[in-house]
Amino acid sequence: MNKRQDDARDRIQGYLERSGLAARKPRVVPLTGDASDRRYFRILLGDAPSIVLALNSAPFDVRTLPFVNVATLMAKMPVPIPQVLGHADDLGVLALQDLGDVTLQAHLGAASPAEHAALYRQAVALIATLQKRGEQLASPEYLPYGISFDVEKLTWELDFFTKHFLEAYRGVTLADDQRTALREEFAVIVRELAAEPRVLCHRDYHSRNLMLHESQLYIIDFQDARMGPDTYDLVSLLRDSYVDIKDPAVDELIAYFLALKGIQDDQEFRRRFDVMALQRNLKALGTFGYQTATRRNPVYIQYMPRTLRYARTNLEKYPRFARLRELLAGHIDELQ
Repeated sequence: MNKRQDDARDRIQGYLERSGLAARKPRVVPLTGDASDRRYFRILLGDAPSIVLALNSAPFDVRTLPFVNVATLMAKMPVPIPQVLGHADDLGVLALQDLGDVTLQAHLGAASPAEHAALYRQAVALIATLQKRGEQLASPEYLPYGISFDVEKLTWELDFFTKHFLEAYRGVTLADDQRTALREEFAVIVRELAAEPRVLCHRDYHSRNLMLHESQLYIIDFQDARMGPDTYDLVSLLRDSYVDIKDPAVDELIAYFLALKGIQDDQEFRRRFDVMALQRNLKALGTFGYQTATRRNPVYIQYMPRTLRYARTNLEKYPRFARLRELLAGHIDELQ
């Protein structure tokens, strides 16, 4: 057992003893984590519902922990999220309701077309609730209202794509004039997106962050919520790197969202949706490149072709992206 495993074991045991759960001789089962530094463990209690322990990379103050702060906001909406059951700040441990193992992504392979459609409509309706109630509950006491997808953040994400996907993963060497031209094209997209009216956004609202529990979708991994365009979460869901959603279904779900929101101009919304999708898909490629080339985690390579296809589709759809398409030609075309 290595030092990292020893540390996790000690912290888990410390929480179980403090909470009184150690006396029940629980079984500890490691769970597959996400791309973050958090680790997750299921605590099987035998005669009671299991719980999940989230091990943060460092101690925290639960009063300022982003996950708890955002959970408090979402509980007031309310939207379905896992309950916070306990914490040990000095150990970096947060105890959460166990929602099981079935993500929306995992369930789709076994779902009938009708179930698939119903779950996605449920997911879209939750976005509408987040936006509506997010506006009504706006308060500086909640962290998301103090951060946003502004010019700085959106630019950083596209620079991340350049550094970690183009250069580190694809091995592209950009000349100074190419780099400057690329940043100029990205700046046009960034300024447009940053200027849009902002609503509450989950930030990573996709099929891996929606859990199916007792026939209800639950939202997880929401600690990075912030303000941004009203297209952002819908793009995350419908241009999801992990799931193929056919164009007719995308069109239908966008129409459903517009009906829920009372938005009349569907063509303008779709244009904004596509621009947001281009930025987010390039950002996702940066994340996948970073995980693969820097962290030596190859699991995300399988999701690159779909994400590249999404990006190419929007680059080709709009004449305004002709220069950007030219700059990226060959670098995002070869993975099919």
